[in-house]
Amino acid sequence: MPTPLFIYGTLHPDRAPAEIASAVRRLTSIGAATVRGRLLDLGAYPGVLLDTTAPVIPGELFLVPDDETLAALDAYEDFRPASPEASLFLRVEAAATLPDGSSLNCWVYIYNR
Repeated sequence: MPTPLFIYGTLHPDRAPAEIASAVRRLTSIGAATVRGRLLDLGAYPGVLLDTTAPVIPGELFLVPDDETLAALDAYEDFRPASPEASLFLRVEAAATLPDGSSLNCWVYIYNR
């Protein structure tokens, strides 16, 4: 079953580096959305810390078609489900806000340092 994912950085199909490009080409855009948090400039890529009292972070919602694609994205983001404390990013559930004001639960990668 396809899974919604909020993308705010290098996983976006328009910005994806070569090593993850084939996986992100399998994503289907749902459309623009926002989450609340702090956007961090980590040099080569951004990171997010979710915070419901912080400003909105613009991004886009995509459907991840299958577990294989999700596993490829996890590996690229250095999310290790069996060892979250060693992960650079965590994949967590969050509520993204759509342009019409409704919300959709989705995955988002957050910075884990």
